Amino acid sequence: MQERLDERGQGLDRERRGLLRIGLAEVYNPSMVPTLNPGDQLVVQYGASVRPGDVVVLRHPFRQDLLIVKRAVERRDGGWWVTGDNPLVENDSREFGAVPDELVVARAWMRLRPPPQAGQRSATALLSWAASAVRPVRSAGLLGLPLSRRLRAR
Repeated sequence: MQERLDERGQGLDRERRGLLRIGLAEVYNPSMVPTLNPGDQLVVQYGASVRPGDVVVLRHPFRQDLLIVKRAVERRDGGWWVTGDNPLVENDSREFGAVPDELVVARAWMRLRPPPQAGQRSATALLSWAASAVRPVRSAGLLGLPLSRRLRAR
């Protein structure tokens, strides 16, 4: 899952000045479906501490110019074991092993869904979008499921 992020250098300057380092990432591939869909935007915090269940942006261990989004499952020797929420996509620790801490770039806070396309802008479609457009992506700890997945299972 390839993501676009704000420039990392700007974030480092903010850290030196003591400001919160926040950016945006865009989801391009389906490895985090159903939690995240292609086209979703993520509000991320650079350099944030990571806990099991968090959605993180990291550099791919084999192609460090490629940024990917995965769920941090657990700490292991050598770093974080990360997986996608889509069991059909194996571009995660099952393929490349534990990810060293220095490759974890940011932790996701919120998911922002894109608005419906022009042909789908009925009042019902807009209300449905507004109700689900902004959701936290962290694990809430209940049942071990991410909050966005629990909310969808109504």
